[in-house]
Amino acid sequence: MKSKIISFLFIAFISFLHSEAKVKLATVLSDGMVLQRDKPIKIWGTADAGERIIIEFRKKQYETTASLNGKWQTELIATKAGGPFEMKVNNLLIKDIFVGDVWLCSGQSNMELTAARVMDRFGDEICTDENEMIRYVKTPYGNNVNKPQDDISQMHWVSLNRKTAPSFSALAYFFAKEMWEETKVPIGIINSSWGGSSIEAWMSEDALQNFSEQLRERDIYKSDEYRKLCNQASSLMSKFWSESLYQGDKGLNDSIRWYSPEYVDSNWQEVNVFSTSLGTINNHPIRGSHWFRQEVMLTSEQAVQPAVLRLGCLIDADSVYVNGIFVGTTAYQYPPRIYPIPSSVLKVGKNQITIRLISSGRPAFINDKPYCLAWKNDTIHLSAIWKYRTGCEMPPKAPSISFQNVPTGMYNSMINPLRKLSFKGVLWYQGESNTGRPDKYEALLTSMIQDWRDKLENKDLPFFIVQLANFMQTHSQPINSNWAALREAQRKVTLKVPNTALAVAIDLGEWNDIHPLNKKDLAKRIALLAKKMVYGHKNIVYNGPICSSMSVEGTKVILSFKTGTNDLLQVSELKGFTIAGDNGHFYWAKAQIIDGNKVLVWSDKVPRPIKVRYAWDDNPKDANLKNKLGLPASPFEMEKQTRTLP
Repeated sequence: MKSKIISFLFIAFISFLHSEAKVKLATVLSDGMVLQRDKPIKIWGTADAGERIIIEFRKKQYETTASLNGKWQTELIATKAGGPFEMKVNNLLIKDIFVGDVWLCSGQSNMELTAARVMDRFGDEICTDENEMIRYVKTPYGNNVNKPQDDISQMHWVSLNRKTAPSFSALAYFFAKEMWEETKVPIGIINSSWGGSSIEAWMSEDALQNFSEQLRERDIYKSDEYRKLCNQASSLMSKFWSESLYQGDKGLNDSIRWYSPEYVDSNWQEVNVFSTSLGTINNHPIRGSHWFRQEVMLTSEQAVQPAVLRLGCLIDADSVYVNGIFVGTTAYQYPPRIYPIPSSVLKVGKNQITIRLISSGRPAFINDKPYCLAWKNDTIHLSAIWKYRTGCEMPPKAPSISFQNVPTGMYNSMINPLRKLSFKGVLWYQGESNTGRPDKYEALLTSMIQDWRDKLENKDLPFFIVQLANFMQTHSQPINSNWAALREAQRKVTLKVPNTALAVAIDLGEWNDIHPLNKKDLAKRIALLAKKMVYGHKNIVYNGPICSSMSVEGTKVILSFKTGTNDLLQVSELKGFTIAGDNGHFYWAKAQIIDGNKVLVWSDKVPRPIKVRYAWDDNPKDANLKNKLGLPASPFEMEKQTRTLP
């Protein structure tokens, strides 16, 4: 009898495990999700071959059967916005479901950048937000180049609240709030982005059929053995470089370490950390470790309060000590250094701040960033003059493999598994990684948009493209800027591909930060595009001046602009225009608004003008063509006898 009971329990246990494993849903179909309203809803997953699948949702029942390969899919009728609802799929229960508008956000680091990174500017808003009608999910990284994936490892939807808000994409966060105010229906954001990624990585094999070079590059990485060897080689080279650096760093191997308060730095040189010669010998960069020390004097009142040490942005990786106590580290150049300092670390009188900065190129303190020790009601600004000494010189660091740039990888792993969902539209913020080859971007982006629409089975799916923001130095003379050329490629795509639009960000960037903080105003501009193109606001002015044509009268050029964007703002002097003749050499040009909606451009140095450029620079900070709502014109290049818009 005992053996029979054991056998029965064993069989029951196996049956239980088997039943638990029978039916699975795609990971994106999970608790807290938002489904697109007014569109048929696809539900899909896996089960045992031939398994009967019964779905119950909003008092309706649907039935399907798993195919021989274990895959199943069914389609629910379109439904209006609402929730929360529950969905039952056989023995599975999915809870807290809303139906509303779902937006797909994709691209590289400026899309991925979290709201936590913009807390300096918008902290009061982000830290107090609560709205369960806004839901967000971030797609985990993946770059399978061998074949498109059917599912994703994990997807966890969260509602907007003060705890989750900092983890939202900053741009998606502000955009979702704009869409909620517009629609008052649940808003779902699926953020599928990866910093540093190229556009080719977000394109399917189908989309790359006309780009043989990219497909050949992809083919190299198809070999699991090759990828493994690349990872191993990269890991080993990085390990040996770091170990050699550590062993050779005098600051870590002296009898008294250089971050210790007891260490005497009287023989160190004094440097201005914002000097272009910092960390160089005869203009050649010193790779390796660089040590910086500075003393600050604290009062008794300051020393008993916790503080925040802000060190702007540093190139590349830093470890920071206060009075010999380690207070923080950052592994790469872009994040702002914001290190909390407990009051137990501080003392009355002299306090020593020490930075160990590791650089594989030229070390740098980024100018026009905050460098200070701050309390709630007090701030001590750090001097630009620091004590400095090289800890260890190193040879060039071996380049690492950027797998997020391998063609098809991100599409296969991070977009294809979402292809059965319906979306209200797509936000695309990418391009920085393609500025080295801007001539191909127009064709690549055009192909990607068309392919995504095919794969998502929505030929009219709205695409809103964020144009690259202003960044780096402003040049005193006209230049051939790759950043400007890529912006022009983005602009041209929106002129020829239906149901696309450009969000101009040429005035929202920061010269010293590739990740500008002002994602809120950028979201408002994308929201204007959505209100016009998706939600039917017919009379809304949704974009800055869009140049539509160029004509030449004698020695002068007349530029016309698309109706609805051409109520131009009068300024005392229009800036940012250059003009070229037959020789292709551009000169600064004079410009003025005529007839309220056109711009006259000329230069005494160009008697027979052929081309005109506007805001053609990495950071065209003086360019000031806007409409009366203050929306800036996109940078552009126009050529004689061409029209880009009807």
